[in-house]
Amino acid sequence: MFFLDESLSRACLVTSASDLTVASTCEFAFLRKLDAKLGRTERVDEVVDAMLARTGRLGDEHEARVLDAYRAEFGPGVVEIERPAELTRDALAEAVAATKRAFDAGADVVFQATFFDGNFVGFADFIVRQSDGRYLVQDTKLARSAKVTALLQLAAYVVQLRQLGVEPADTVQILLGNGMTSTHRVSDILPVYLKREERLHRIIAERFDDPNNAAVVWGDARYTICGRCETCEAEILSSRDVLLVGGMRVTQRARLAAHGITTIEQLVDFDGEASDVGIGASTLAGLRLQAQLQLEGPPEPGPGTPPPVRVFNPLALAALPEPDPGDIFFDFEGDPLYTEGEGRSWGLDYLFGLVDVDGTFTAFWAHSFAEERVALRNFLDYVADRRRAFPNLHIYHYASYERTHLSSIAARHGEGEDEVDQLFRDNVLVDLYPMVKKSIRVGSRSYSIKKLEPLYMGDELRESDVKDGAASITEYADARELIETGNDTDGQHKLDEIGDYNRYDCVSTLRLRDWLIERGREHGIQPGTLHEAKDSVPDIEPSPLRYALLSIAGDRLAAGRSADQTAAAFAAAAIDYHQREQKSFWWAHFARLIQDVQSWEDNRDVLVVEDGGASVEKPWFREGKQRTDRRWVRLTGKWAPGSSVKPGDSAGPFVLYEHPGPFEATVGDPGSRPTRSVKVLEVDDRGALVEETLQAGIEPFDDLPMALTPSAPPPAGQQKPAIEEWAQAIVDAQPEWPSDPVVDILRRTPPRTRSGALTPVTGERIDAVIASILDLDRSYLAVQGPPGTGKTYLGAHVIAALVRDHGWKIGVVAQSHAVVENLLTAVVKAGLPAGLVGKVKKTGVDATSVPYTPLDANGHLMFATENDATGFVLGGTAWDFSNKARVPRHSLDLLVIDEAGQYSLAFTIAASVAARNLMLLGDPQQLPQVSQGLHPEPIDTSALGWVSDGHDVLPADLGYFLAESRRMHPAVTAPVSRLSYEGELHAHEVTSSRYLDGIEPGLHIEAVEHAGNAVASAEEAARVVELVRAAIGRSWTDPTESRDDDPLDQDDIIVVSPYNAQVALVRDTLAAAGFDRVRVGTVDKFQGQEAAIAIVTLAASAASEVPRGMGFLILKNRLNVAISRAKWAAYLVYSPALTDYLPVNAQGIAELSAFLTLVEPGGKS
Repeated sequence: MFFLDESLSRACLVTSASDLTVASTCEFAFLRKLDAKLGRTERVDEVVDAMLARTGRLGDEHEARVLDAYRAEFGPGVVEIERPAELTRDALAEAVAATKRAFDAGADVVFQATFFDGNFVGFADFIVRQSDGRYLVQDTKLARSAKVTALLQLAAYVVQLRQLGVEPADTVQILLGNGMTSTHRVSDILPVYLKREERLHRIIAERFDDPNNAAVVWGDARYTICGRCETCEAEILSSRDVLLVGGMRVTQRARLAAHGITTIEQLVDFDGEASDVGIGASTLAGLRLQAQLQLEGPPEPGPGTPPPVRVFNPLALAALPEPDPGDIFFDFEGDPLYTEGEGRSWGLDYLFGLVDVDGTFTAFWAHSFAEERVALRNFLDYVADRRRAFPNLHIYHYASYERTHLSSIAARHGEGEDEVDQLFRDNVLVDLYPMVKKSIRVGSRSYSIKKLEPLYMGDELRESDVKDGAASITEYADARELIETGNDTDGQHKLDEIGDYNRYDCVSTLRLRDWLIERGREHGIQPGTLHEAKDSVPDIEPSPLRYALLSIAGDRLAAGRSADQTAAAFAAAAIDYHQREQKSFWWAHFARLIQDVQSWEDNRDVLVVEDGGASVEKPWFREGKQRTDRRWVRLTGKWAPGSSVKPGDSAGPFVLYEHPGPFEATVGDPGSRPTRSVKVLEVDDRGALVEETLQAGIEPFDDLPMALTPSAPPPAGQQKPAIEEWAQAIVDAQPEWPSDPVVDILRRTPPRTRSGALTPVTGERIDAVIASILDLDRSYLAVQGPPGTGKTYLGAHVIAALVRDHGWKIGVVAQSHAVVENLLTAVVKAGLPAGLVGKVKKTGVDATSVPYTPLDANGHLMFATENDATGFVLGGTAWDFSNKARVPRHSLDLLVIDEAGQYSLAFTIAASVAARNLMLLGDPQQLPQVSQGLHPEPIDTSALGWVSDGHDVLPADLGYFLAESRRMHPAVTAPVSRLSYEGELHAHEVTSSRYLDGIEPGLHIEAVEHAGNAVASAEEAARVVELVRAAIGRSWTDPTESRDDDPLDQDDIIVVSPYNAQVALVRDTLAAAGFDRVRVGTVDKFQGQEAAIAIVTLAASAASEVPRGMGFLILKNRLNVAISRAKWAAYLVYSPALTDYLPVNAQGIAELSAFLTLVEPGGKS
């Protein structure tokens, strides 16, 4: 940001894309910078950041390498624009003219293209001519993934290109520091850029129009703050802002400010109810205690002054293990900017440092990735040897870096993964940070170990030339540079200083452990007195098959991995898919047992019980032949967003009790909350009724649960052997590849047919699909069916025809029994006799209530044998089709995977072994399947989503896209099509025969102003009632349902919200208004349903209020499902403040851009 002349007028102010990013992050800081340039206030000095400077140097080197490559490829076709030495109007205009001449001359590459329109200036790294004559904007960034700042820059340059009369490509690219190229659609970025640009211009105008010509004031509610930058920090200190309180969030600050609490002193003095300010009671109490302790300390404490401290929960210190003479105190030093070769892998942990209880320091150094692997091996061997000598030793560290990096280093090198995992399983690693947070409060804004050291280091407390981790990184880079240039003496001196810094940190961890033990003993708490609970995490055993597949896959980080290598890598990842899912669940479960509720209350399928929200509906009892006591407990509280718990069998969710609880914890870390699995009897929007069974040896108790948490994934059954059998066939066939449908899917090759092509649609699409399936040669066919396009109808008629006319044996599988049963019912409706359609009957369901043949639990094989001559349809799950005792291998002609857009590749592999061909029937644009695990390859991606390869519309060479919706009016179809189907989805003519009097068809945007709401909004609920009242009774005509001029009824309206709390509020509000029959629910409840009118209410006031983030709330798939329920009209009720934020990653940018195209369709794009 600068002025072109000394007039300091608005017309002479020039900004750049980086200014837009600063303003989007912290408007206050940007405006203070502007005020300083206008002479209204002093300039805030920016802290010199050595890491940032080093990043800049490395970035320049990366850019130079790319430029050299383009020079080598295009020679004189690369035009380099000289950046003006002084940013004057004339100099910038001349650089723009030179840029324009380069484009007009058809330059292959323009380097440092200059843009200047009088108020914006920018210098593009590379703009490359494409084969169609359009120009692709590229930016070089040292980062390993696309950053928001880079995306906004690229969007700005696209806008400037258009202003120059140069046609930009539909995509932009970031040339990343790891050698990869990140490509993004302009349409995914531009709406957000234009929104932020509009906001930037508005706040600039407000500053110039200020009648008092005064600097922006801290606390001005019109402007956002980040609370982290130097500008904010100065104001926080001078105003005694509540952000001085350690752990205070900006969102909490806003809620306190709304009730007149703006300073740390006012927070301490506040004696009102937590509900008055919208902050949880325990959270507010913790913040007030933190504030009180900070005020008890000296106003300006010296470097070694111990802060005030209070042990508020001494029992938590019992979780400390009993000291052992073999204990180790561990600390990593790492350089996140280190890379080698082409930069495909980044980040080196160059020092594994540890001390023992005597203070003896051991260091494992690594100055390359190869040496890092050796250092890891040596460290693990050291630990293993020491554990043999001291079986009860623990490895202590502070914060999560050591644990997470041990895992990531082992995974990167494929070295010691099982050993690292075993250390975790045996609770050998002890993180002191959560123990500090759970037991003590310190009068310090920060709980970093450096801030705690004055409490326990005593005479050992010292300042080092290497003052912190960031300084260590810079010092290490300097040391390596000195050594590489021949100055070994000075380089080694710096390394010795880093080693000494690391040793000191390890000693600090030792002293902290001892200090915590002493604090516990002062309160009568001895270490090691808590039960050492066990875990239920499944082992992932070394697999020769997995290693064989990985050898085919090659280096995961290598550029240009082939389709064959990708398929092999996915096959390897599938081997342990189910164990990883289980493992991820159990680690998350154990974390919930030990961590603060605030850290997991927004996890899917979690219900945190509100104060007084648990009650016994039926005390401990025994009935009939029961041999154990049971009780019914009603739990009322707040469901986490996205929760979909259903009544089910006894292996259901877990209830948690606050420690110590009514019985001893038997799983998790020491100090864990006791937990038991319960049976869910009832579920509603406010909670659940559960049945709890008394465990043997435990007396009946009166304690009540504090939370309900997710159930464990079901056992995999025969899926793992089926996947291994499938994968072994790949290894055995090498160097060839087996003719297999899932192999084709993983390789993303078009379906293999005997004729060499799919049958074109010349008449009925069903006939073309049938012909293509009959033509398959051990391959697959994909069919994408958006909402209302007749996907189930097509699938059912295809299946019926293949059995009736060709005697095919067909399986139907999906992620739920309900989906399978729905398609089977449709097959019977399509004319196939019920006797040829079978599925195992569900427990408790009347066999006569289903239109197909109900089978006994193991009746699959008998049913298939009885109908072998005629063909049949067999419904089931992956557990059925992977079990060769139920369905023999390759015995089916076809397996139809319904809702394949939500069915993972791993499940697809497991089920596929039953059939010779696959039909993927679904829509990747619907709600995705929920996965627990972290996998080395995206094997949890849906089969249809993977094969579509990022396309919203299935490529024509892979199958069929059903392009006509018979549900949505053209005016509803159009925004849905733009949102999710690249504009390719259209309305069938039948949809235009419907008519609702007095209401225009289409998507109606209902902006409702409100503030402070996270998951429920009374304001939006009131608007929903208004919309319902305005629609009820209007004349509705729908020939497809024989409705002719009928009054619109409550049953003709659906209300959808992402949050159970809003569902409950809307339902109550509607009932109070006399509309108790209007269907209200979350999105997942309404998949497959439709209504004349769909009303979507988002509930949250602003992005800062949204639990689980905006990615959950405005997920394109979720909005697609919600809006597409409507036949005639859809209403989107939302707070306009929801769009006033800058996402943190590329996916968030794309999601917000898609949302903006819905709610602001008249805007520029």
